[in-house]
Amino acid sequence: MGRASVRDYLSGFIRIHILYHAAHEDVYGKHLKEELARHGYDLSYGTLYPMLHKMEKDGHLKSTTGKGDGRFRRTYRITTAGAKILNAAKAKVRELLAELDETS
Repeated sequence: MGRASVRDYLSGFIRIHILYHAAHEDVYGKHLKEELARHGYDLSYGTLYPMLHKMEKDGHLKSTTGKGDGRFRRTYRITTAGAKILNAAKAKVRELLAELDETS
């Protein structure tokens, strides 16, 4: 299996992780990159930031810019539309896990 195909499949999981964390706290690029790495996703900033910008453009995240740690930082928070997607994804993940457990 090629690396690009695995990445294509995992990109949806990455977006769900982002929505999950943005639902619980304001998040920013470096924090997300580190959190995603903890889950085994090795993303470059060149991949992460366009993903965040698209999620914001699509209305699933909202950003604000403020000063933190002595510098300006853009933080992201989930929107109502993003929360609806997160809830739908949770239901689908539960369904998938139940099916995977049946075949184990």
